[in-house]
Amino acid sequence: MLPQLRELEQRIGPEMVVIGVHSAKFLAEQATENLRDAVLRYGVEHPVVNDRDFAVWNEYAVRAWPTLMFIDPAGRVIAKHEGEAPIAALERVVREMLDEFRAAGLLDTSRPLPVHEESLATRGALAFPGKVAADPMGERLAVADTNHDRVLVIDQSGRLLRAFGGLSRPQGLAFDGGRLWIAETGAHSVHLADLETGSLRRVAGTGSAAMSTADLAAGALRSPWDLCVVNGSVYVAMAGSHQIWRLDAASGGIEPFAGSGREGLRDGPLADAWLAQPSGIAAGAGALWVADSEVSAVRRIDLDRREVQTVVGLDLFEFGDVDGAGDEVRLQHPLGVAWWEGGGRVVIADSYNSKIKLLDPERRAVTTLAGSAHEFNEPGGVAVLGDVAYVADTNNHALRGVSLTSGEIGGVELSGT
Repeated sequence: MLPQLRELEQRIGPEMVVIGVHSAKFLAEQATENLRDAVLRYGVEHPVVNDRDFAVWNEYAVRAWPTLMFIDPAGRVIAKHEGEAPIAALERVVREMLDEFRAAGLLDTSRPLPVHEESLATRGALAFPGKVAADPMGERLAVADTNHDRVLVIDQSGRLLRAFGGLSRPQGLAFDGGRLWIAETGAHSVHLADLETGSLRRVAGTGSAAMSTADLAAGALRSPWDLCVVNGSVYVAMAGSHQIWRLDAASGGIEPFAGSGREGLRDGPLADAWLAQPSGIAAGAGALWVADSEVSAVRRIDLDRREVQTVVGLDLFEFGDVDGAGDEVRLQHPLGVAWWEGGGRVVIADSYNSKIKLLDPERRAVTTLAGSAHEFNEPGGVAVLGDVAYVADTNNHALRGVSLTSGEIGGVELSGT
């Protein structure tokens, strides 16, 4: 709801006050410093309460994320809405309320609430980088410099080769020969960049979020977060609709591929399975590997059998930081996955545990390769080039390399950006 609320604040002005209340599901989200990073990362300009003990949640009898409470100038709750809502409907309701309060002389805009602190996002070469992709043919990397609204293509030393700007909070990236696919999450679109000419064009999406079947029919998408390329198809982790979509690289046609749209964890045939905010996707060993963030799981989509299988992870409220095998494994909101061909492993950016982990899919066994809260800070993306995992260390505004054989961590210093 943050983009809709931001637009509503801009349209209506100081007569409407927004106060965010953050009632954390995951343990990592309870820390005020992590919440502060999230507020800066998403450009939130209104005050936000850290409701770590669910005191506000319980006082207002909230039952779902997100919930909107409408409060009149006297402090009374006058309406409640559970779930997402389109901007047009929100604006109509709020303006009707304001007309009533204005006529009664109840509005006072002389004491505005304080706005957010100055963003840290412009102080370095990268600002909350979300994803990274590797090109084994050209030995290049692409980094989603998310809060600078651009994508950088670099060599392994960090030297800038090409930059694509004018995007809105890009995330997922995938090399495709001399081209680069880009998930433009902020504008709910998929773009194709030509690495030789520097051209950039939208292939799918309308620039706005799909909030209805009519929007979908018009070509709108809903929070594409990552993507990968397999045999002329671009598979898109559509976090907002809890699905994987498939885009035909030749025609540009796009349609749902896996997931019913219902949020949860259920295996089975592609159309019947449940996913939960899939935020990372990679291809390898005849399958798609999905970081299913809201169920803290890694899912496998068998491309031959056309079915979804859970490798590790249990449910929406089962998470933690436990290495092991099978159902004893616990992750916490993983956002990125990559396939390590040389080791036959899935590399996981276990974001809220601030670790990089290795998954043996045959044994369903997970081990920590590297990381702690002192080394990484909510890494959101990972890519493999040779025996090195390149990590988008999101809240540290950095790109790092991790040896897949030793776990040694090194930095990648960008130049020319």
